[in-house]
Amino acid sequence: MADIITLKQLCTELKLDPREARERLRSAARDPKKHPELAKLHKPRAPWSWVKGSTGEKEARALFTRK
Repeated sequence: MADIITLKQLCTELKLDPREARERLRSAARDPKKHPELAKLHKPRAPWSWVKGSTGEKEARALFTRK
């Protein structure tokens, strides 16, 4: 079974505010040209989670590391 990483785990690891992280993810998911994986993987009203090491997780980490 694949390891799953949740937004809560990612926020704890990167020392982010979960509310701000969700806002950034939502705005990124609305722009499929810039963030195709985040737009493709997100389902409304579902928790944010990714398979560990996937393209979606890497895109989310990149979104949080740049200011």
